[in-house]
Amino acid sequence: MNDQETALALANFLLQIKAIKLNPANPFTWASGLKSPIYCDNRITLSYPQIRTFIREAFSRMCIDRFGKPDIIAGVATGGIPQGALVAQDLGLPFCYVRSEAKSHGLNNQVEGIVPQGASVVVIEDLVSTGKSSLAAVEALREKGANVKGMMAIFTYQLSAATEAFKKANCELTTISNYESLIKKALEENYVTDNQMQSLLEWRKSPQAWSDAHQS
Repeated sequence: MNDQETALALANFLLQIKAIKLNPANPFTWASGLKSPIYCDNRITLSYPQIRTFIREAFSRMCIDRFGKPDIIAGVATGGIPQGALVAQDLGLPFCYVRSEAKSHGLNNQVEGIVPQGASVVVIEDLVSTGKSSLAAVEALREKGANVKGMMAIFTYQLSAATEAFKKANCELTTISNYESLIKKALEENYVTDNQMQSLLEWRKSPQAWSDAHQS
């Protein structure tokens, strides 16, 4: 199975189990307040052994193919922690995880686990939207002295803001599936109509403009 086939297969899985929901007519509200026709919760995949295995195997192949075998696998809290631990186990590697912010007590750690100076790390995330929180984890690892080889994620919305942010941070991002594969599969499997597809395409071009137009 090549990369495109893998992306489409995972997109189909995510739609089937409703880890990704599409509803342009009744938009979802993200934590940022942005209105969106799509909502993604990849943590649901952990409840399905077949899909969980598919993701783990895809991540493991991707890691070796794109980055070679690193010294450590790191997961981004919270969704990237179980996925990262599964991959680390699969590849026989140490694992650490990165909190959204340092603890306010104890050792005040943001990175939990042992990360030796200069260790090569591949970071695992469940979802990339704008890239802000994902890249905060990368920065925390770099501050610990890690050599971050890149980030892998289950899914990306392929927003231009994320593309620019990862480029600026000099961090390669590679994902198992993506927005283009998702909407292609959604149309093929009749999850959306042609008219809804147009709205989904417009959202990706300008999420803020789309959100402003759909405020109630």
